[in-house]
Amino acid sequence: MRIPDTILERLNSQADLVAMIKKHTTLKPAGREFKGCCPFHGEKTPSFYVNPQTNLYYCFGCGVKGNPISFLRDFERLTFKEAVELLADQTGIDLPKDDHTPQQIQYKKTANKPNNINTTPNPSSVPDVDFGAKNLSHTNHQPTNTHLENLGQNDLSQPHWHHFDPNNTSAPTSEEGNLYALLDQICQFYQHQLANNSTARQYFLSRGLTEQTIHEFGLGYAPTGWQHLEQAFPYDIEGLRILGLVRTSQKGRDFDLLRDRVIFPIKDRQGRIVGFAGRSLGDEMPKYINSSESPVFAKQHILYGLYEARRAKATDFLVVEGYMDVIALHQAGIYGAVAPMGTAINENQIAHLLKYNDTLTLCFDGDEAGQRASWRALEVSAPILTDDKQLKFLTLSGGHDPDTYIKAFGTEATRTAITQAKSTSDYVYDTLKSRHDTATPEGKAQAMSELKSLTGKFPKGSSFKWWLNSDIYARFKDKKSKRTSDTIIYDSQLDRHTQLCLCLLYTPNILNQDPLVQLFQSSSIHHAHIPYEQRLHNYGLDVPPLPTWQMLHDDLAKLVSVIQQLLQTGYIQTNNNPTHIDGQAHLIMASLPNPTLQHKLTSAWREFFHQLQHHHPTANHEEISLFFNELLCQALQDALKKQHEESKNLILSEIHKRRMQLLTKWDNEHTKTQLASLFEKRP
Repeated sequence: MRIPDTILERLNSQADLVAMIKKHTTLKPAGREFKGCCPFHGEKTPSFYVNPQTNLYYCFGCGVKGNPISFLRDFERLTFKEAVELLADQTGIDLPKDDHTPQQIQYKKTANKPNNINTTPNPSSVPDVDFGAKNLSHTNHQPTNTHLENLGQNDLSQPHWHHFDPNNTSAPTSEEGNLYALLDQICQFYQHQLANNSTARQYFLSRGLTEQTIHEFGLGYAPTGWQHLEQAFPYDIEGLRILGLVRTSQKGRDFDLLRDRVIFPIKDRQGRIVGFAGRSLGDEMPKYINSSESPVFAKQHILYGLYEARRAKATDFLVVEGYMDVIALHQAGIYGAVAPMGTAINENQIAHLLKYNDTLTLCFDGDEAGQRASWRALEVSAPILTDDKQLKFLTLSGGHDPDTYIKAFGTEATRTAITQAKSTSDYVYDTLKSRHDTATPEGKAQAMSELKSLTGKFPKGSSFKWWLNSDIYARFKDKKSKRTSDTIIYDSQLDRHTQLCLCLLYTPNILNQDPLVQLFQSSSIHHAHIPYEQRLHNYGLDVPPLPTWQMLHDDLAKLVSVIQQLLQTGYIQTNNNPTHIDGQAHLIMASLPNPTLQHKLTSAWREFFHQLQHHHPTANHEEISLFFNELLCQALQDALKKQHEESKNLILSEIHKRRMQLLTKWDNEHTKTQLASLFEKRP
């Protein structure tokens, strides 16, 4: 759906930008503008301005600026589509219909009461309340307790919870209904049922929830009647079916999905109710039932509690398993807990949470199923875990989940447990040890194979992948050693060619034999052109050149040239003494003809060398060479890919493609073999 610029301009001009930003920081009038502390960088002296005439904001402290759409995208972390749809809801501006999108939020209202609904009053009947008379907000509607308390007991004799006269057989005033509005009304219906059912209320109170928490999360109760929703909303049967809240039995009789269950409304990132979860009050199984996926409810995109966490300005996020865990943590003032919709958390959900904070904590049960879920979460997260992102893992003691842990030990103990969550490296080590007998060669081989399978999922160019491999192997070597809980990596902002340069500074003897030539020969990519020799001859083409150090990067080529010259003159000697390594590296950098490159490597070297000596003092030539070769393979693959993309000749393009395939295959097999060999050599 392409939205015309004119509509975007209307949305930005008519949105209440001041009100949007006031939800996150205090704004005070300053002439024609409003002034406050910047919500983006948390300053103490106000330098953030909002102009209600132009509907623009600007911070003189950090330089952030934009309009309502950019604020929703950058601060609220909404997608462009979500931001536009939210502003359209708030301003009443119609967006163009997307003919290619099958999901619709409108449904046809029933003109007359369906004949198969029993409208005889019964204990589950509910009052006739005119919710249609109110302007229901789809984003942040909260019913008031006063409104519910004012409903007299005599109203229970009325069978319908709807603003249409049940005795009126004429068509409703609106031929179409809105699913979001219907969900909002159903939520109020469930809330009123909770207020009038002591057993359901006692369930929440017995779980330690306060009235304020019950109200904030909109908790409710679905009565026991088989058709209570159809009785309450007789003109919205189609909408109820679309939402999956009303279903049809094999005998053709309609029935409500949620019956005699306490209700948890599910909200999207904009605060709109999109579905419900119901928990049984007895032994009925399954214990939890979620409403079906619908045009407004896609479970793989929803995280329960995310809207409340964002409203509470959460900065640290914790993934838990249950709805009650989310609510209990929130009530205790520990904001940021979210839960997936009864399914395993997926890559997109984790990627979204990592936008708010570079560290995300996962808290799953300590039983076998919970630990499988933790490992699976790590596997699906691996492809997006760049060096500046990390996961932490929390397993609460005593088999507790967050809800019961808070009750048993209190809020502060829970906060402490969260801050002491395991780093990824600690978690991986502990998990592999629990799965394999690492006292035997067979167990070590199995653990190493599983580790390789995991680290193979990390992004290309990830230095953490190498550090994780090295760290786990070091622990298997010295089982009595105690490690810090922090993941060990060096500057995550370093690009690949700089990392290659640092490896050469630490172990320049890598260049005693040209690593590029070795890679060409070992992977056989220097023979990749042989199947195409006849075709090259027929068209008068030469074999395309293989990548050189210069093609990989100019800085890398300069460093290689200097080190090769120093090797020939004998100035470089093999020595594992840290003082010798550091002094030799500075000699190499001082020999570089480019002062800019000297300064760049000197700054990066200091941190790299410190990290190695502090955390991996026994790192040897073979280990650094392994890391170097892995980085070199990735750089070479990028160079071959570039040659392939830039080639205008089909034959030459096929040769470049075959070279990439051979190198990738060799890299996958060789790295595993090298790691196995390295592991076996360690005592």
